[in-house]
Amino acid sequence: MSAFLVMLREGVEAAIIVAILLGYLNRLDRRSEARWVWAGAIAAILVSIAVGIVLWTTLGGLEGSAEQFTEGVIAWSAAGLLTWMIFWMARQARSIKGRLHSQVDTALAAGGATALATLAFVAVVREGIESSLFLISTTVGDGSSGTQLIGGIAGLLAAIAIGALFYAGSTRIDLRSFFRFTGALIIVFAAGLVSKGVHEFQELGVIPTLSEHVWDLGILDPSTDAVGRFLKSLFGWTPAPSLLMAVAYLAYLVPVLVLFLKMTAPVAPSPRSEDATV
Repeated sequence: MSAFLVMLREGVEAAIIVAILLGYLNRLDRRSEARWVWAGAIAAILVSIAVGIVLWTTLGGLEGSAEQFTEGVIAWSAAGLLTWMIFWMARQARSIKGRLHSQVDTALAAGGATALATLAFVAVVREGIESSLFLISTTVGDGSSGTQLIGGIAGLLAAIAIGALFYAGSTRIDLRSFFRFTGALIIVFAAGLVSKGVHEFQELGVIPTLSEHVWDLGILDPSTDAVGRFLKSLFGWTPAPSLLMAVAYLAYLVPVLVLFLKMTAPVAPSPRSEDATV
């Protein structure tokens, strides 16, 4: 589920950017230039896949303390990037279309081909490399990499479908609500990564344990229970967390989630604008 969610969110962002670029070229009657957007997007996808393969072959075979240290660093790095990505999108959502249109105008004025391909490449490769890091954070040290791959592919296919509907001008997709809902889920997922990083560094002895188990429920064990594995994948669930793991989880989750929900809360129209609407 975590792989599906990450690939869905990142894929939709990339697909919407490509859809905006292609739609604007259509509006300008420059459809022949669309091939350069596709070239840049495809190149970005190939680079992202290559980065993912390099990360997996480099980090996937680590064992012992090297594996624990790497898992901790990747978990915290991924949580930081997720947080940055969520708030960046929340800030840019209202202006991203106009900014991309301006960049397309500049690219066409500069000659078109290379500039358009570069514009699409940079936009898509950022999402692709972030996705690679996030997927690695959920699979390093985990035996369920095959399941994660299936979830990631399913999320990517769903993102492509949403991007196609957006390009076609579908009014059935409420992107504001979509990004708000998935953003909240990803913040919960990131809280689990923060807690996971604490656990790995406690295993290494870098961070003190203080209290080994705040509670030990003895149920929904991710190693034996399917529901437990689902909760661990999406929410960072563990039936017996240490004190610092629980504190780190809540210390990240509560302020970040509250700030995000306030930042993305729907803005009620002013009475004056309602009166002026015909």
